[in-house]
Amino acid sequence: MGGKTTISVGSDGVAIITIINPPVNSLSVDVLLSLKESFDEALQRDDVKAIVVTGAKGKFSGGFDINAFGGIQGGKAMTTGLASKPGYVSIDILSDTVEAARKPSVAAIDGLALGGGLEVAMACHARIAASSAQLGLPELQLGIIPGFGGTQRLPRLVGLAKALEMMLTSKPLRGEEAHNLGLVDAIVPGDELVDIARKWALDILARRKPWVPSLYKTDKIEPLGEAREILNFARAQARKQAPNLQHPQVCIDVIEAGIVSGPRAGLIKEYESFQVLLKSDTCKSLIHVFFAQRGTTKVPGVTDLGLKPRQIKKVAILGGGLMGSGIATALILNGYQVILKEVNQKFLDAGLGRVKANLTSSVKKGKLTREKFEKTITRLKGALDYESFKDVDMVIEAVIENVSLKQQIFSDLEKYCSPNCILASNTSTIDLNLVGEKTKSHDRIIGAHFFSPAHVMPLLEIVRTSKTSPQTVVDLLDVGKKIRKTPVVVGNCTGFAVNRMFFPYTQAALLLVERGADVYKIDRAITKFGMPMGPFRLCDLVGFGVAVATGSQFVLNFPERTYKSMLIPLMQEDKRAGETTRKGFYVYDDKRKASPDPEIKKYIDKAREMSGISVDPKLGKLSDKDIIEMVFFPVVNEACRVYAEGIAVKAADLDIAGVMGMGFPPYRGGIMFWGDLVGSKYIHERLNEWSMMYGGFFKPCDYLAQRAALGAPLCTVGSIKIAVMKGDRHHMLVSCMSELNNVEWRRFNIIVIIIGRKQGAIMFTFMLLQQYTNMFFFDYFYDANCLKVFI
Repeated sequence: MGGKTTISVGSDGVAIITIINPPVNSLSVDVLLSLKESFDEALQRDDVKAIVVTGAKGKFSGGFDINAFGGIQGGKAMTTGLASKPGYVSIDILSDTVEAARKPSVAAIDGLALGGGLEVAMACHARIAASSAQLGLPELQLGIIPGFGGTQRLPRLVGLAKALEMMLTSKPLRGEEAHNLGLVDAIVPGDELVDIARKWALDILARRKPWVPSLYKTDKIEPLGEAREILNFARAQARKQAPNLQHPQVCIDVIEAGIVSGPRAGLIKEYESFQVLLKSDTCKSLIHVFFAQRGTTKVPGVTDLGLKPRQIKKVAILGGGLMGSGIATALILNGYQVILKEVNQKFLDAGLGRVKANLTSSVKKGKLTREKFEKTITRLKGALDYESFKDVDMVIEAVIENVSLKQQIFSDLEKYCSPNCILASNTSTIDLNLVGEKTKSHDRIIGAHFFSPAHVMPLLEIVRTSKTSPQTVVDLLDVGKKIRKTPVVVGNCTGFAVNRMFFPYTQAALLLVERGADVYKIDRAITKFGMPMGPFRLCDLVGFGVAVATGSQFVLNFPERTYKSMLIPLMQEDKRAGETTRKGFYVYDDKRKASPDPEIKKYIDKAREMSGISVDPKLGKLSDKDIIEMVFFPVVNEACRVYAEGIAVKAADLDIAGVMGMGFPPYRGGIMFWGDLVGSKYIHERLNEWSMMYGGFFKPCDYLAQRAALGAPLCTVGSIKIAVMKGDRHHMLVSCMSELNNVEWRRFNIIVIIIGRKQGAIMFTFMLLQQYTNMFFFDYFYDANCLKVFI
């Protein structure tokens, strides 16, 4: 895993131990073992009086190396020998070596001191920090708890209530606040940090500063009865905010164990609980999401070509509705000049007003100062024609979902914009090849699909066609990062990735309701599962008009697996359109609070009558588990199609798209990851069963069927390509290198290469491998992202 610490001793007798593991000085096993060795050396040397611990290049430590968790979850030991002893880091290194040392130590904190980094600092006898330092214990974001003593030391340094808040919310503190709370003993200029820390350490030695191990501080811990009241309140709040998560409750239990039974017992319980949580599905899911989110900007065949993003300064947006105004808000907040175009002055004034309202809302919430508001709004201009488009670097079309209108707009843009201007569409469902059909600029046409509200939702779906240039993709990836979105690059198809994956979400719910299930029971079960809202509440929120327009695209393009319901059109006929009309599947009061509506039954009965469907008594008695499976297994099924078609390069990209675009619970890892936790075989069996009972809507796709037959996970590749070529090795390599341009091959992360001269032997080998493995085989393929290559 790499990394180390170094030790240097000054003429004042202070040893400086420096953590070195770029880029954030993470605490790998190697670093922790080296830290102990450096401390042991400092304690043994007669010329060392005191110790300062710091991090290289202005960063103390960003915490334990998360890359190591994967191996531990897979059953591999983090290390061997003495270091594999339970609690070795928290007890043997930090408590019995650092904190129990007979020579005082001071942590000199600049930059990050997060997770294990802060736990190392808290084991020192004092902490000196720069005002810009960030200190926190964010481990709960990964489904675990602090594992190096943080659950025991933080409450003793900042008090029980604040420690609970810091751990349960995972929010870091800045240096000044940390100082006010007692977590840090002094705030000093960054360039004087180490020098002042040296003097502080010597002052501790001379008893001019206190020398109290933080593990045994008691002045900030309330009496047991009061402490238990605080802990019980925290338990109730955590249960209310995260009813499906166990690790916040475990964290509170571990803190309580230290208060009741003493900090040493707390350390032991912390270690034991950490080990259990580390192997939980929640932890695996959250760590998967952590890495998947950071991997979305790595696109084979695009980001590995050495292209630099061009500078985008001015962006034009067509359409000032909710989506267009939201996109404009996101852009001007992050320094872009924006032209907002509308068809008439009334619509333009309304669009500009929406942007101003978005910013005003941020001011009221304390997220934006009045000064920044005034500066930001100056970046926005309005327009009624294309005259000001001559020098824009990118245009984002955000008008209604009308094919002919979009085609006319893109034809006009080609005339008025520069030849290098990126032409982007915010369409959520329409094929981009259709949008750009009447233009010649196919290499610069791209999808920039934001999610509503665009200035709030974190996902940007970047849609490329087969003709979109890599440079255009690189440019939009850069814009996405600069406006603080998580960009996911996907291929072009109806609905792209997110809407395509989730179009069965509402359709499955409609199917169940028309056959006897309860609307509100479905929404409750889905919300309990972890979604922000159920499918019917979501329909009300987006509006029936949008739901029907989007659904019609899927009916048109995927008629064999689209469930056609008359329920929403019937409700539209009665002027029900969702939340905007205060009547949809729910009724809404003046404060937009939703309540069930008994009148829904008459629409369901009529839709059922029109479709000739009879009630299935079993569906009226579905358990929450059954509802979740019947709604989400079709989503998994469609995600498998999207992945198999190469619309997404990585299954992990689909997971992030679902989490950030639709609110799929991150602690379940994303739709594909969750599918693997459930099991491809089980999902296939259930879908097959339902397809025989309720029709083709539930029919498993070929990819899912193949994975289930192999008993293989969904997130790895299971198809096999056999191509035996004749000729010498050079001929085979040159011929097969042409396949590098095929995006389909770039999806695979385990490639096996077999090259030989005897065709019969090769074919026999392939037959065996095909029977007993689920990997992909190709005669020759090389990519920097391959995990294994065999020749």
